[in-house]
Amino acid sequence: MAPGNSPSVEIGVNMTDLNKVTLIGRLTKDIDVGYTQNGAAIGKFSLAVNRSRNGANGKVDEVSYFNCKIFGKLAETMKPYLLKGKQIGITGYLKQERWEKDGQSQSMVTVGVEEIELLGKKETESNGYGGYDAYGYGE
Repeated sequence: MAPGNSPSVEIGVNMTDLNKVTLIGRLTKDIDVGYTQNGAAIGKFSLAVNRSRNGANGKVDEVSYFNCKIFGKLAETMKPYLLKGKQIGITGYLKQERWEKDGQSQSMVTVGVEEIELLGKKETESNGYGGYDAYGYGE
């Protein structure tokens, strides 16, 4: 950098934390919707997200799988549309779930879905585009 063009750094500035994730991928199976003891809907699904990168021997394709949860009216509204192979876009937050099994601490990071967008057609679909927010309303 040229003299006088160095980046500025402020020490002690209060910053707000950020927990936001956006993914586009395909469902690995149909959504599983269940209900809590209080009757609230919880939908669970896994999203496969592909990524290409340059490796030592050329292009390398990688796939990552993300466990996702949607809640309430959004889970119920989206159930007929979230089918295996469907491409969707989601926006939400990361949540670390913790529990004990056989005396051992366990944990898993899931994606809490706040917004969902139906994208590409599944081969057997004739339509199905649209977006829904956390309240189940179309965008």
